[in-house]
Amino acid sequence: MLNISELPVQLLPPRASDCLLQPLWDYLLFHHRLLISSPFFPVLLAFSSYFFFSIPFAALDILGERVPLFFQYKIQPDRQPTVGMMAKSFMTALYNHIFFVLPTVIISIYILPTPTLPQDAPTLHQVFTEGLAVLLLFDTQYYIWHFMHHKHPQLYRWIHAIHHEYVAPFSWSTEQLSIPELMTVGFWSNQDPILLKCHPLSTWCITVFSIWMSVEDHIGYDLPWTLNHLVPFGLLGGAPAHDMHHQKPRSNYAPFFSHWDRMFGTAVPLKKKKAMKRQIHCE
Repeated sequence: MLNISELPVQLLPPRASDCLLQPLWDYLLFHHRLLISSPFFPVLLAFSSYFFFSIPFAALDILGERVPLFFQYKIQPDRQPTVGMMAKSFMTALYNHIFFVLPTVIISIYILPTPTLPQDAPTLHQVFTEGLAVLLLFDTQYYIWHFMHHKHPQLYRWIHAIHHEYVAPFSWSTEQLSIPELMTVGFWSNQDPILLKCHPLSTWCITVFSIWMSVEDHIGYDLPWTLNHLVPFGLLGGAPAHDMHHQKPRSNYAPFFSHWDRMFGTAVPLKKKKAMKRQIHCE
């Protein structure tokens, strides 16, 4: 995790803004130093983002056909997740964080150096470029990892199969991961910003945004206002691509972007299923 040491004991009051984000950064440094300097802050930020981003889509899944405005965009309308399935996925994520992620953070406190929080805020351009760089790097890493685990039967069975328990993904299943996969993804998510020397504020923005993209990939709805529709030229795969990956596991390996799947011929377009008169649950 991104461990950040405390600032000098004598804090300066908020300064005149050097850039657009400077007042926000000064406020965080002056009023919430103990929180944002804690090595547990990135874990709290990541898990709370997953939790709150998943809730609205879980509500949509529970309501189902009673909200036709949204249900018409359901990719696999004949496969509806149950409350039990949602609870199982969430409890898996919670268990993994309590018994594996938090102990890892505690250990890292004693073995990793702790960088200091800078006094200057990043520019908006810096946040954007650093965020894009981290997302592209992670996308490449996970594409290779994902491809290998689907091509190697034992790796798939031992490590990645738990994420494919359901043919139709749903928001809570975003973090239904095995311990090795969780720790691998967590390592990249925390070390890539350090490798690219990102500002802490950029790193936190990347964390929240990447989790939103991950949840959006798993919602099971091809909503017209999601990122894959807002970003032009089909640069993002989004829920249609990842839903198709769960239907045809040897396709659409990239987590966010679409360029690697296009380049290596693993891109498969979505084929939306029609609703059946009698709903059945995910298998």
